[in-house]
Amino acid sequence: MDGNRRYAKKWKLEEGAGYKAGFLALLSMIKYCYKLGVKYIAIYAFSIDNFRRRPQEVQYVMDLMHEKIQGLLKEQSIVNQHGVEVFFVGNLELLNEPVRIAAEKVMAATAKNTDAMLLVCVVYTSSDEIVHSVQESCKDKWGETQVLNPSKGCNGVTKGFRVECNDVIEGFGGGCNGAIEEVGGDDEIQDYSIIKLVDLEKHMYMRFAPDPDILIRTSGCLSNFLLWQATTCLLYCPTALWPEVGLRHLMWAVLNFQRNHSYLEKKKKQS
Repeated sequence: MDGNRRYAKKWKLEEGAGYKAGFLALLSMIKYCYKLGVKYIAIYAFSIDNFRRRPQEVQYVMDLMHEKIQGLLKEQSIVNQHGVEVFFVGNLELLNEPVRIAAEKVMAATAKNTDAMLLVCVVYTSSDEIVHSVQESCKDKWGETQVLNPSKGCNGVTKGFRVECNDVIEGFGGGCNGAIEEVGGDDEIQDYSIIKLVDLEKHMYMRFAPDPDILIRTSGCLSNFLLWQATTCLLYCPTALWPEVGLRHLMWAVLNFQRNHSYLEKKKKQS
């Protein structure tokens, strides 16, 4: 959802008016998606990098976010009308307490909704998501190796582990010959100390939903959004600013996806 500030500047509006216009565009897009039968929607609401902006602007966005999240709890809200389960994904500990508590209430209130899923990426970047997943996977593997061989000590977090590069890096779109050598592990626990692709993916913030079919970015670049998940999806970058995006942009993205569906499916099978 990029371009809110530029939209306000373009139309000589107060800066906050751009964010409000962006939220209205978001509601419209969500309604269109559910009418089209889309089951999973992920929105990039707030990047960790956005904390670098002016404190007053960050506080305004947080206040607006708190207001809109609380609005999701109302019976007539869009999520309740369409039976949508809401997940807030990202490093939620970085949120201020009122916003975090409101987000937790919405997730609890919509947990039984099964018709569709809305993933709101807040205080999120793909870099943070990948680092988080690696850290959690290491913790899991360390716990497993300690259960199997509790007498062994460790001078560092990664002792006793190795990462299968062919699994992990190729799954991310790169390549690697060989693997990182295991440090200090015994032969009998070697298989349990390997961090595999499946270990990383179960700790991703976006593990609740399948990889996207279409990614719409009004900024013209991914901006550290879904880098792990978007290797085989259709990327659509309209020239419109986010508050200007509407049904015609969504339909153009869907038509392009349908036209390229066979190619995208082929790439998924090859990955």
